[in-house]
Amino acid sequence: MAFELENDELLAESCCSIDSERKSHHSEKVKKNLTTRLNRIEGQIRGIKGLIEKDTYCDDVITQISATQSALNSVAKLLLEGHLKSCVVERIHEGDDEVLDEFLVTIQKLMKK
Repeated sequence: MAFELENDELLAESCCSIDSERKSHHSEKVKKNLTTRLNRIEGQIRGIKGLIEKDTYCDDVITQISATQSALNSVAKLLLEGHLKSCVVERIHEGDDEVLDEFLVTIQKLMKK
């Protein structure tokens, strides 16, 4: 896909914590990629709403819902990869092993879907 970023680029530009405040620190390129993907998903959601309003055949609507969920999962995977390769690694190097429990909870949340 045209919006895929190289793993090293995602790693170098993703997120970290400053002092005790947790924030993401994505480069403008990463933000643009994520925002573009989310804008597309937002359009898909509006399209699904339109399909329902037009009484479109249920199976067709469900197919569009599935495609939208897949797109949203792709955004989550990109964020998760960047988080693991930068935030989690950085916090482990700082001696903060609690980040592993936090990461496992995040994985569990994603797997429920």
